[in-house]
Amino acid sequence: MFGRAPKKSDNTKYYEILGVSKNASEDDLKKAYKKAAMKNHPDKGGDPEKFKEIAQAYEVLSDPEKREIYDQYGEDALKEGMGGGGGGHDPFDIFQSFFGGGGSPFGGGPFGGGGSSRGRRQRRGEDVVHPLKVSLEDLYNGTSKKLSLSRNVLCSKCKGKGSKSGASMKCAGCQGSGMKVSIRHLGPSMIQQMQHPCNECKGTGETIKDKDRCTQCRGEKVVQEKKVLEVHVEKGMQNSQKITFPGEADEAPDTVTGDIVFVLQQKEHPKFKRKGDDLFVEHTLSLTEALCGFQFIITHLDNRQLLIKSQPGEVVKPDSCKAINDEGMPMYQRPFMKGKLYIHFTVDFPDSLSPEQCKALEAVLPPKPSIQMTDMELDDCEETTLHDVNIEEEMRRKQQQQSQEAYDEDEEMHGGGQRVQCAQQ
Repeated sequence: MFGRAPKKSDNTKYYEILGVSKNASEDDLKKAYKKAAMKNHPDKGGDPEKFKEIAQAYEVLSDPEKREIYDQYGEDALKEGMGGGGGGHDPFDIFQSFFGGGGSPFGGGPFGGGGSSRGRRQRRGEDVVHPLKVSLEDLYNGTSKKLSLSRNVLCSKCKGKGSKSGASMKCAGCQGSGMKVSIRHLGPSMIQQMQHPCNECKGTGETIKDKDRCTQCRGEKVVQEKKVLEVHVEKGMQNSQKITFPGEADEAPDTVTGDIVFVLQQKEHPKFKRKGDDLFVEHTLSLTEALCGFQFIITHLDNRQLLIKSQPGEVVKPDSCKAINDEGMPMYQRPFMKGKLYIHFTVDFPDSLSPEQCKALEAVLPPKPSIQMTDMELDDCEETTLHDVNIEEEMRRKQQQQSQEAYDEDEEMHGGGQRVQCAQQ
């Protein structure tokens, strides 16, 4: 929270709920909480709302930082800074920290019995994501890749407790909450209130004595383990598809282990392009092949040799496309079904022809259209010369020239002359 210090509000209610004075010590607060909580526990016929108020009062007053805010500014300051009432812990969790076991020492009631639904909820660990580069051949044929990874696992010697005895103490710095609240006075009537993980227990809420630390994990509760995972890439899998190994990520105490996720990244292929279940390949024909027929071999992704040939008398036009059924990619989880293989043809025309070649072609090709022109018509025409151009480059150059001219014109209108300012005396 950052802003103007709040006005003072009720700062005696929590002391009255626990029945202690404002200068009560930590031991006095503990004794008062135990007595009031046992008396008002819902499993013993107590009022659930009263039980919740007692837990809330103890949570605030047992934390030095929260108690300082409460004593100085009252309950409203805690509501503003902590998001409602000064604490969000389950009152049965606080009760557990004194009596252990389940949510109630009385058993049998809706709030007690064997530590079931009121126990601390396990958080879920983060997933670990790794990119996995694969070739188009891998996705066509399927493959398996063995990968060695390091991860944290619960210490087998102390079973993830971190201590030889299996015991730990509540952190004195944060009173077991794992979080601390710090207050900074920025100036008159200005404070900054921040919540951050406790640096003494690293946010765990507990500490272990040096002499009691586990010799294998040194109190860290986890050790590193190397594991080899075999990743099966199935036929027809797609770029960016995920392969998940559930529960193989880093382990941690009181945490549901996350997953290891491999994300496929297809490497570019020099010949084939993939679009869904179809494959595309480019092929250039000579003019002779386009007119008189062709045949060539394509080496497929599984090293099969495909003979590609034209029909007798067929003429292939430039920029035409032909398809071969069932020679595309295998369909994922239906590997016996395949897409199409598309071949895009370009025709390589010769740069020039000799007069003899022109005559030979004219003899076999369809005749040129005959346009009869009189001498008078030819005399009235102006002769022109054709030049080779790259139309895209030509258009780009013209656009740049127009943009520069527009910029120069704008500079002349707005920036060319001196600006005159008049000062009124």
